[in-house]
Amino acid sequence: MKARLFLFVVLTAIAAGPSRAQIGLEVNVVSGKVLKHTSKFNAPIPAGSNAVELALLRQTTGTKDWEQRRSYPLWGLGIKYTNYGDANVLGSAIGVYPLLQIPIVRGNNLEWTVRGGLGIGYATSVYNRAPTWDTINNAIGSHINNFSSFATDLRCRLNGRWSLQLGVAFTHMSNGAMKLPNLGINMYGAQVGLRYWPDGDRRGRIDRERPVLKNRFLLQMRGGIAITEAGKTDGPTYPIYLGTVYGSRRYASKNKVLLGVDYSYYASLYAFQRNNEINVGEERANSWKAGVFVGHEWLFGRMAFIAQFGYYLKQAVNGQDKIYQKLGYNYYLIRSEDGPLRELALSVLLKTHNATAELVEYGLTLGL
Repeated sequence: MKARLFLFVVLTAIAAGPSRAQIGLEVNVVSGKVLKHTSKFNAPIPAGSNAVELALLRQTTGTKDWEQRRSYPLWGLGIKYTNYGDANVLGSAIGVYPLLQIPIVRGNNLEWTVRGGLGIGYATSVYNRAPTWDTINNAIGSHINNFSSFATDLRCRLNGRWSLQLGVAFTHMSNGAMKLPNLGINMYGAQVGLRYWPDGDRRGRIDRERPVLKNRFLLQMRGGIAITEAGKTDGPTYPIYLGTVYGSRRYASKNKVLLGVDYSYYASLYAFQRNNEINVGEERANSWKAGVFVGHEWLFGRMAFIAQFGYYLKQAVNGQDKIYQKLGYNYYLIRSEDGPLRELALSVLLKTHNATAELVEYGLTLGL
């Protein structure tokens, strides 16, 4: 049933998508394996996993300044069906995500690209104690999850409409601990695919003089919140309050480097200490974390992709790895070169410790 539903979506997209100029269709087949990224992963690792990806692509032509600065990237919508190779435990997943592909090296008939997308996924099999017992799968605790997809390809242009690509792909699925367990499922593998442009791939591109943006420095602040399930499966949920202060330096009119500090307060850790009479009188002092981070932000008009790498200066009562990461998006409501408020953005960030997700942060970011 799930395979037929996916096939229906594919055929519908094929029928509707390529009817307009600059719209292309791409299909990739992935052969890989589930990555056991932590010793806590109880589920048996299948001998092999596979996936099929369909992507509707839009070729930018330079009508906006950022498209020229990014060497005319592609953006679009991806749908990926993944069979993890074990129907009884890990099951399968369907992910839907906006994607962006950027050229690294581009020639007349060969190019090397990198592509990423963050969206939403549905897992068919999750940890469950009743009525259908599946306690071996401690990787995923909810059907609805974050689904992230990354790939890099070497692509060969066969003719004006068709191209063939070969590369590697990686996907991550987790819910940011909103529902336990939440170790997440990571899959890596090799992929091969075809891309088709119904109206040809040699479309006109605008190459006009564009303004050079100042390499300005901004003081930036982000306030956010996350919701996690504490303790064990089917336990209570608690908020996590997050605050970030950092400096950003724009360069090359299209990127920013970041340096700052992170703060996070865990209501669940406060409750845990109170309930178990741990650190009596000092529960709040042991319920927050602080760290320093460096990061990078890639600007694409109103959208931006963020990657941060941090190191804890202070741990809470549940000490974790010293290193953490954040990956996500900014969507800019305000981007101005003048005035007291230069930037205002909605932010969504996935915080991880290596390949294990800790939380999903929803926040508001401003720049002065």
